[in-house]
Amino acid sequence: MEVLEKIQKQVDSAPIVIYMKGTPQFPQCGFSARASQTLAETEVEFAFVNIFEDQEVFQHLPEFADWPTFPQIYFNSELIGGGDIVIEMAEMGTLKAAMEEAVQKFNN
Repeated sequence: MEVLEKIQKQVDSAPIVIYMKGTPQFPQCGFSARASQTLAETEVEFAFVNIFEDQEVFQHLPEFADWPTFPQIYFNSELIGGGDIVIEMAEMGTLKAAMEEAVQKFNN
């Protein structure tokens, strides 16, 4: 399977997906730690991909959505942005509602 097709299947597999360095339990960079913690604080379930476990994904994800940095967060297969975006959404009080909406759309 071509790596970009693999990434597409990953982002299509769950309503919310974060590509991060490490895991939510053991993040391996500060940006990934803050982003995954912010998502977790909503208590809405999300999926994650540890980019260190697949070098092809690590190398090609930036070209997938033309976003050069990690983490990358997707809601319903659409790039929302990086950690700064979800932190800003949380501060504005819109993150949990956006995540719940993504889950609802995914399940319908």
